[in-house]
Amino acid sequence: MTHDGVLLLSHCGYSFMEDLVAALDARGLRSFVLSSSPLSRHRVKRLDELSRMTARLIATESSELTWEDVRAALDELREKGERVLACISVWEGYRDLMAQANAELGVADLSPVEVRMLRDKLGLRNRLADAGLSRTRAVELTRDNFEALKSDGRRHFVKPVCGIASYGAFTLRSESEWSDLERISREARRDETYRSAFGDALTFMAEDYVPGREFSFELLAVDGRLHTVAIHEKCEVTETSGTVLEDCCVSPPISIDSDACAAGMKWITQQFEALGLRWGCFHLEARYDGSRWDLIEINPRVGGCLISPSVKALNGVASMLEMWLDLLIESASRDAAKVEKFNRKLGALSYRSDGVPLCDHETFFRAYFARPGRLEFVGLRNVEPAPIASQLFLKAGDDIEQVSREVFLGQLLWSLPRNRGKTQVPHLMRVSAEAVEVRYAVEGRLEAASNSEAFERTL
Repeated sequence: MTHDGVLLLSHCGYSFMEDLVAALDARGLRSFVLSSSPLSRHRVKRLDELSRMTARLIATESSELTWEDVRAALDELREKGERVLACISVWEGYRDLMAQANAELGVADLSPVEVRMLRDKLGLRNRLADAGLSRTRAVELTRDNFEALKSDGRRHFVKPVCGIASYGAFTLRSESEWSDLERISREARRDETYRSAFGDALTFMAEDYVPGREFSFELLAVDGRLHTVAIHEKCEVTETSGTVLEDCCVSPPISIDSDACAAGMKWITQQFEALGLRWGCFHLEARYDGSRWDLIEINPRVGGCLISPSVKALNGVASMLEMWLDLLIESASRDAAKVEKFNRKLGALSYRSDGVPLCDHETFFRAYFARPGRLEFVGLRNVEPAPIASQLFLKAGDDIEQVSREVFLGQLLWSLPRNRGKTQVPHLMRVSAEAVEVRYAVEGRLEAASNSEAFERTL
């Protein structure tokens, strides 16, 4: 008997697998997992966990999936009588594989070319500038132009042309050295978990610094109709010498009004029209300087950290991940009436064109990041109000090395009654800052997980 299901592409055994499997179970669909090899310390345990939670598990020996792996998995599932409706991957490094699989399955999605276009931050920045949709331009950063850019009197921001996890993202300063980029490149090449997300080679770009407060737009495009499902304001952002840490977010935004939100949504619609983007899930990051919006990046996937559960806490119906799955499943039906019904459902959960959200709640969440050192203790403190969701990714004994990317230690999510954000967020920022207790060993080392092994749980 043929069974309907969705192919989940997992990086090193993770990539929101529990959430995706639970969503498919709730929809009466089977989960078929294709995973690259978990890192050695967790391989046996994680593959056993995946085999027990999924209908079928296919694991490779490599730490990175290829199209040949996906092609072989699709063939194997068909031979075993399974019907793959669609393919999904939260790991951005596999987004083009997901797109290619969906093209073969006849599912409306971004094309692999569109995915690569969005992930090429240098090309995208200048393309939008040419279209009058960004005031910022960018150039590839090289040894030859490095010193000239440092001294040209303008502020520049450095990041990989194709990056992930804010790896190697920082403001170019007078004390910055070319050796900083060489160090980051060495770290990336050694990082077993993240190195595959940088493409064939890690190259850097320098763009004009984008001023203003930072926001993210959670978007779904359905046959050319763009829905703004949520807008998160990043109310605390920390820039370090090698990365940018997004500490806490609130949604809906509290520092801008509905007119500013509407202007941002209109500007984003113009970008999508200029780029020809008609289908997919997007986490678009932007800054607003009080009068104009400008782009940070367009991620062709669901947002990380607690973005997805925050969306469900806002609307009370579905998370961002669940809505992305539903979009793919409805598209797979090739039924125009079903797609239009889904469009109407999203419209009832999204922002109106005048910038007013239709949600009944507000949310606040904080991410916690580890610093280099050996963890001696990690635990939650009792705080009021209590969070509605909490996750700790690290434990005592984990050894944290110096890396130029965000290193998640944990994350907490709060839900608020509508229109309480402006009064409650200052209190929550204070309370949440102390909600996770962390102690580091002063000296000595234990045999413990490396960065990649400890943090693959957060993927």
